[in-house]
Amino acid sequence: MDQEVRITLRLPADLHEWLASQAKSARRSLNSEILHRLEVGRGNHSADDQSPWRRLLFPCPAPQVSDSSPA
Repeated sequence: MDQEVRITLRLPADLHEWLASQAKSARRSLNSEILHRLEVGRGNHSADDQSPWRRLLFPCPAPQVSDSSPA
């Protein structure tokens, strides 16, 4: 896994409140929400699937479900 860097970030209170609300809606931590938005913002549109955190937590790909019904 890549190394982590810890930073201190100052946000306007309204932006923090909005991000916290978005994180709660997406069932993510505030940190994960910020990382997700940064990944998407840099052009990684499949950030949920490509995130190193997601690969760590869910190392196996989701099983494929067939759309066809048994005949």
